[in-house]
Amino acid sequence: MKGTIFVELLNMAEDAFGEDVVDMVLDKVNLENDGAFTSVGNYPCSDLVRIVTAFSEHSGISAEALQRKFGHWMMDHFSENYGEFFVGKENSFSLLEAIDGEIHVDVKKLYPDAELPVFETERLADKQLKLTYSSPRPLVEFCHGMVEACLDRYDEQAQIERDPATGRSNATEFDIRLKT
Repeated sequence: MKGTIFVELLNMAEDAFGEDVVDMVLDKVNLENDGAFTSVGNYPCSDLVRIVTAFSEHSGISAEALQRKFGHWMMDHFSENYGEFFVGKENSFSLLEAIDGEIHVDVKKLYPDAELPVFETERLADKQLKLTYSSPRPLVEFCHGMVEACLDRYDEQAQIERDPATGRSNATEFDIRLKT
């Protein structure tokens, strides 16, 4: 997993809990790299899960809620640092539909070794999108937070339901219905 995800997770934690708490929590997690992440490095997803779990235990906030908050944080990070990904995207559905066919193509050019999740979309109606998120990593809540943040970015309200994808392991279907 690319280091920028780890760096931003720790930035979010510092913002929420303070630098001293982040240092204390990282000491307890006992990572091989002692919590020293670089944005261009590659690290195991299991370390990310261990860090989120440790912050959950420290704060009393569920790991799922922390992943969702992190999804919101990352959407802000992407919009601030990769504005080109948002050019021409007039609503949340157009951005979500562009993840695999445009955004991840550009990410792979920058980071050929990146192991990216797959986002398949199907427009079921003008105000309904099915997004299938496929990844062997246990980050469905993070993805859910990104979807919520995408909707917030375009000032859209939606009902989001999700279920495991039928007949596919490591895949979740999000049914996103815009409210009028």
